[in-house]
Amino acid sequence: MRLSLIGLCFAIYSSASFGQWYESQGVASIKNNDNKAAKAQAVHNALKKALLVAGASVSSVQQVVNGLLTQDEISIRASGSVNSLELISENYSGDLVTVTIRADIFPQEKKCFAADYKKSMLLTRSNILHREQANIGNIYSIDRTLIKKLANKIQQQGIYLDTKLALQTKTEFSRYNQSLQTQSLKNLTMSLANMTDSQYVLFSEIQDLSLANDENNDWQFWQKNIYQRQFNIALYIHDGTTGERILDKHYQSSAPWDFDDRKQVDVTSHNFWQSEYGQQISVTLDDMVSDIDENMMCQPTQGRIVQVQGNSITFNLGKRHGVKVGDKFSLLHLNNFISDDKRSYSGFNISPYKVIVTSVSQDSAHATTAEQHILDNIQVNDLAVRY
Repeated sequence: MRLSLIGLCFAIYSSASFGQWYESQGVASIKNNDNKAAKAQAVHNALKKALLVAGASVSSVQQVVNGLLTQDEISIRASGSVNSLELISENYSGDLVTVTIRADIFPQEKKCFAADYKKSMLLTRSNILHREQANIGNIYSIDRTLIKKLANKIQQQGIYLDTKLALQTKTEFSRYNQSLQTQSLKNLTMSLANMTDSQYVLFSEIQDLSLANDENNDWQFWQKNIYQRQFNIALYIHDGTTGERILDKHYQSSAPWDFDDRKQVDVTSHNFWQSEYGQQISVTLDDMVSDIDENMMCQPTQGRIVQVQGNSITFNLGKRHGVKVGDKFSLLHLNNFISDDKRSYSGFNISPYKVIVTSVSQDSAHATTAEQHILDNIQVNDLAVRY
């Protein structure tokens, strides 16, 4: 039996909100033979668990689950954290009811558990979409220099990220992006994330480096050949586990280009970054850091499990990410599925057991279950998530 979610905000749900499917179980006691009330409580418990694992605020649970079960439907007044909800199964045993739900969740609260830790992000070499525009000043190397500057600013100004760089070669991102090859983009992201042990991957495209046709200072007759030069860049962040895009942002700016058009400009030099054009790029990078940090704050902090032994695991988050002995993590088993309309979705099954960190190194942590249960359904490459 399926549970349909009504009264939700489908009308206002936009492409700017990115959800993720979570599957979890909830249990409740049947009191006074009231199966419906017990079922509602079990759904509430299951959804609460899913929301916590997804990084939503605890306070949002009552906003999401605030209704009554009526026959085969649940009436819910939602705050925007849950896009859709399905009841996968319900089982009655004695005075207990156990339900399994699948929910599409996108946390909107700014105060969240995920903000406690730094997420690892791979920054890839940018791509100049119109390379002929870089001929003026011979600034082709800006595709690497720009990302180095961005990484430095994230390390200095950001709060929620630990960055890695991949600048030696260009990726196929722009080709896939321009041709709308969504699955190829996902595969590329997951491959890069797996190779570099990163949770998120950042791609970028420098979309316009052109010079304006008119001089910037017609009234200053003693200064010649100074033109406005564009700097337009697009930023994309993808989840390394699912390959899905979680941020898409575009920036447009321009500033006077006060270098000789026929001479090569060193984009790594102090002279370039102190010019008006270099300073404008620096301002744009500051805006990018702010947007990245704000977006990543409540993204789940997910560690990839690299070893499973009985009731203990090792995952790839450590001291550099803020993990400490005694921290608790939930476990997610990867579970991709195909919907009724034949579309493929990435999802997770939430383990009923939590683990507690017992030891931490710089880049990894070892954790065991409090109940000493064998983690037979958890495998290497599944996830440990701060809840």
